[in-house]
Amino acid sequence: MLQTLARLILKACGWRLVEPAERPDRMLIVAYPHTSNWDALYALLTGLALELRANWAAKDSLFRWPLGAILKKLGGIPVNRRQRTGFVEQMAERFANDAHCMLIMAPEGTRCRTEGWKSGFYRIALTARLPVALGFVDYARREAGILAYVTLSGDPAADIATLARHYAGRTGKHPELASPVCWLD
Repeated sequence: MLQTLARLILKACGWRLVEPAERPDRMLIVAYPHTSNWDALYALLTGLALELRANWAAKDSLFRWPLGAILKKLGGIPVNRRQRTGFVEQMAERFANDAHCMLIMAPEGTRCRTEGWKSGFYRIALTARLPVALGFVDYARREAGILAYVTLSGDPAADIATLARHYAGRTGKHPELASPVCWLD
């Protein structure tokens, strides 16, 4: 029922869903571009419409009272970005123990413009041997979903170039805030 409702809402708002065939059982979903709080609403509706039962990672400060418990119930996983906590290893272990695990991460790490992407999603995907789903919300085309499923080669320069090609021309709500698809760290 939620899938149908989400599809109806997106259609009524003029949005089109995109997803390639043959979805993998487990994957790391990259969410790009991330330039507005509205992205979360459209991503949530898209996830429901596509029946993606995914967890998502976000900064731990979002999980404070009164919303913390609700966000965790909705699949949120708090991440302490101020210090190293072994998050990559924890997520790789989680994927190893769950044949249907899906995790959404925004590699920009913020809605503000940065000079590139953080590499946590990449390290998790390589460690856990996961395909990367290229999730997106494109306000210019009014499309949302998954562009492609990519298997990483382990060559960071080649892999980021592949991701950049797929995301070329995709527009966030505030295009000036979209970070370039390149490595930050």
